[in-house]
Amino acid sequence: MSIHGNNTPIKNTKYVFVSGGVLSGLGKGITAASLGLLLKNRGYSITNIKCENYLNIDSGNINPIEHGDVFLCEDGLEADLDLGSYERFLGEEVGHKNFTTLGQIYSKVIDNTKNLAYNGATVDAWLYIPQEAIERIKKAGEGYDICLVELGGTAGEYQNVIYYEAYRIMNLQTPQDTIHIHVTYFPNPSHINELKSKPTQLSVKTLNSMGIQPDFIVGRGELPIDEKRKEKVAFYSSMDKDDVISNPDCESIYEIPPILAEQKFDERVLIKLGLPINKADLTEWNNFVKKFKANKKHSVKIAIIAKYLATGDYELTDSYVSLIESLKFASSYTDTNMEIVFIKATDLETKKDKALNDLKSVDGIIVPIGWGERGVEGKISAIKYARENKVPYLGLCYGMQLASIEFARNVAGLKDANTVEVNPETPYPIIHDIPFEEKYQKIKGKGASMRLGAYDCILKPNTLAHNIYKKHHAFKDENKNLISERHRHRFEFNNKYREVLENAGFIISGTSPDDFFVEMIELPQNKHPFFLATQAHPEYKSQPLKPHPIFVEYLKAVIKQSKK
Repeated sequence: MSIHGNNTPIKNTKYVFVSGGVLSGLGKGITAASLGLLLKNRGYSITNIKCENYLNIDSGNINPIEHGDVFLCEDGLEADLDLGSYERFLGEEVGHKNFTTLGQIYSKVIDNTKNLAYNGATVDAWLYIPQEAIERIKKAGEGYDICLVELGGTAGEYQNVIYYEAYRIMNLQTPQDTIHIHVTYFPNPSHINELKSKPTQLSVKTLNSMGIQPDFIVGRGELPIDEKRKEKVAFYSSMDKDDVISNPDCESIYEIPPILAEQKFDERVLIKLGLPINKADLTEWNNFVKKFKANKKHSVKIAIIAKYLATGDYELTDSYVSLIESLKFASSYTDTNMEIVFIKATDLETKKDKALNDLKSVDGIIVPIGWGERGVEGKISAIKYARENKVPYLGLCYGMQLASIEFARNVAGLKDANTVEVNPETPYPIIHDIPFEEKYQKIKGKGASMRLGAYDCILKPNTLAHNIYKKHHAFKDENKNLISERHRHRFEFNNKYREVLENAGFIISGTSPDDFFVEMIELPQNKHPFFLATQAHPEYKSQPLKPHPIFVEYLKAVIKQSKK
């Protein structure tokens, strides 16, 4: 039970279901997270759960080109990228209870049948699968005023009907505690030049066929939904015109909360949930948006050496959403206009002249997460270029491992040094796998163990890494030089090579508290303006109002070096 400023007790958790219609990729997650921000701003405690359709147990083993950035949570969950949106908009950590898949649900029900949990009943999907979904939804909402329930996929797909049935059952049982928001698409055909509402009408008809009447329609489109279109949709959908909310394309997704607030979306949601409309103050968020959009004092160009871009004839950047957003937050913080260019790692191997010219045009280089052999030599060549030409460099996860290999090969003289992930027969396995140890790793599948989630790290005083965390008061325990960052990887720095690399000028600036894992590496600050790499993923902890210190200081170094 929560008590707000008007002394009104909130007895039951309210559930706001958010579904999508017409096509995928409309931005249900951004819409839900934006609404969550507005409701939290009015004094309510907000949480969420994302209900995915696939049979995978989590998002960790899905090709990022196919499903976008795998968002890494504090508790080790590898989740859909929408969970990153909830963390960034709500400023709240999410984890296992905030994410479920059909794979999880079916696995649990099947296990229950094996363990006689249903007392010998015939276990039919139509009854037991939705009930398992409801249990997970209610568990996610425990202790909160409002739980946002995002339904993956699009209305009408057979695989996600159980989630709609879960809503229908919950709404039937406690109609005062549940509402349904349907996010749909209003296309603007170029040969007609007006927003068309028919796709939305048909999508609502699909909902109606499942026994669901939406409380709100949120219309996505290139342009704002005008009054005529709102009236038409409201009439055909049997709802009030003011419950049709416009959510047009914006320069930045962070403009969406104020746009929704202008239409009193959060107020109308609270009215339908029977909750008081407490005062709101979006000043801090609006100031961030204003600064985010404003023309800035500095200008830099950053290269991301990428391998997860191509999808058929198209290129997408969704595989790097968390990194991109982290850089954007830092650019706003540092008053910097930032251009991001993606250079394919494979181009640095097969189209060397063109890719090298692209490298020469940038002010900073980042090598992010990656798996497997493809593009590795291209990434190593980019790291070598950054080291030799004093271009500010930031390595994340694989970018740390490959930076260690590049240094071993080209500075320490360990020719053919590599990672056993790429070459199991390398004479110098700078990066290797370690035997499974329960206190360090989690089993992800047959023969695969990983470090997942938050791990502590001790930073070496007077290093670049230590200075960054100290400057921003970002220590978990400054007296112990202790920080905590999220991890998602399988292979580790080989401790056998610490001494030989350090003797060649390599700095190990961060290790695990027991000194078993190398967590951060760098080059001397008197020899390179900024060369830092971490086994961790700071990009998953950066937020709009609280950008991660590593990205802030990296951009400052890029600005400083670009002016030279």
